[in-house]
Amino acid sequence: MIEPFQTAMDRIPGARPYPRSSRYYETEIGIHRLPDGTEVRYTKRRLLPPLPDPDDVTTHTVSEGERPDHLGQRYLRDPEQWWRIASANPVLNPRELTAEPGRQIDIPEEGTGLG
Repeated sequence: MIEPFQTAMDRIPGARPYPRSSRYYETEIGIHRLPDGTEVRYTKRRLLPPLPDPDDVTTHTVSEGERPDHLGQRYLRDPEQWWRIASANPVLNPRELTAEPGRQIDIPEEGTGLG
């Protein structure tokens, strides 16, 4: 269950830079000060999560015309969760997931917490 405080913070514009559904939600935000004193906020380095256990994935064969967001909708019921699929596969660019029809990719089970 989500704490009421977290829910309240999510509703305040600018209180959290990323929504709870984002892979960057828990990533620390840094502040860099320019010589003129201007603050520039940035997302600190995010380490990639380990690949999931083979028992926690479903294999999908990519079809012509599929995109990562299509797979997010199909398997995770939210097209914005495509990044969970990208995190479950050894790719640098998410477009690599669906660039080659016939490729086998891993789809994480819902609730595995990849992010």
